[in-house]
Amino acid sequence: MTTATPTGSTAGRPPLAATLRRIEQRAGKLASSAVARMDETLPWFRALPADQRSWVMLVAQAGVRSLVEWLRSGGTIAATTQEISDDVFAAAPRALARSITLTQTVALIKVTIDVAEAQVPVLAADGEEDALRTAILKFSREIAFSAARVYARAAESRGAWDARLQALLVDALLRGDSSDVLASRAAALGWADAPPVAVVVGRSPGGDITAVLHSVYRAARRARVEVIGGVHGDRLVVVVGGASDPCATAGQLATSFGEGPIVVGPAVPSLDQATESARAALAGFRAAPAWPGAPIPVAADDLLPERALAGDSEARRVLRHDAYGAVARAGGGLLETLDAFFAAGGVLESAARELFVHPNTVRYRLKRVAEVTGLSPLDGRDAFALRMALAIGRLEPGT
Repeated sequence: MTTATPTGSTAGRPPLAATLRRIEQRAGKLASSAVARMDETLPWFRALPADQRSWVMLVAQAGVRSLVEWLRSGGTIAATTQEISDDVFAAAPRALARSITLTQTVALIKVTIDVAEAQVPVLAADGEEDALRTAILKFSREIAFSAARVYARAAESRGAWDARLQALLVDALLRGDSSDVLASRAAALGWADAPPVAVVVGRSPGGDITAVLHSVYRAARRARVEVIGGVHGDRLVVVVGGASDPCATAGQLATSFGEGPIVVGPAVPSLDQATESARAALAGFRAAPAWPGAPIPVAADDLLPERALAGDSEARRVLRHDAYGAVARAGGGLLETLDAFFAAGGVLESAARELFVHPNTVRYRLKRVAEVTGLSPLDGRDAFALRMALAIGRLEPGT
């Protein structure tokens, strides 16, 4: 008894053998037709430089060769399918991924498949038209998956490189490297240096660094600001650009940080001056545990007393010069009034009796203190800062 031979093949021969010979004979013409159709239907393809158009031609030719190999194998072995479809992009995968987006690649694949389908009557042997059409559709799916793999690998590689470059830039900021070093590394990351610039420091949520930075970027896009971030030990350091209110923006980024304080350094005009903001934010982060009730986020300048107690020389300088010095320069009995007010436990009448003046005079002088320092003696936090300023100013009068 004889066994019937399946349609489209004979014993010992691959399926669609006659069609395979036709495709091999017309491979070059098929690839050229596909590229010509891209030129006709895709305006962005026409605008590509000659070298990038040649890459697409190479990929199209590799695609036709891979189609032949795939058909010869029967298209039934998953591992072989992946290897063959990956070969399509082996000609210039990195260059292609850098020059052409994934969406554009999908458009190129669609055009190529449309051309191949249109030529099925010419390419297929008699009776093999439907089988070839089905095979082309299946192969196009594999090519689409291969394109996704190529771009995913490129994105992963770029993401890892960006994370390293960001970490280097943040390191340079914290070390106080030259503005040229900061500018070159920021330019490589596409930083536009939109003013003002501020540095935000908080605890890292832990886990993969790339995932942490991705979360920061996602929140930054929603807040419509520019960011560069880096993880240093258990700290997440984020440089924010273009935020009119850095503290409010830090609140929008707060979900990207771990538990604990989030400290915002003072705003500066540009990245090359951000070392000042970074130092203040880091000093504030170290000192923040001394103020358990601090808001989240909190400005580094609001932590001046705690920073001074923690040994931050810049905080001591600011309190000495901008608070104690401002009161001393203003004269008018402001220093004596502050001393009496604090000694009286914040009771106006008692301070007035100690100074032999009317309580309204004490009120006026305390208001003047607030005007010249920006700190109100009637506010608990401000009073704490003023008392620290008085002590530091008297301990270090000549520095």
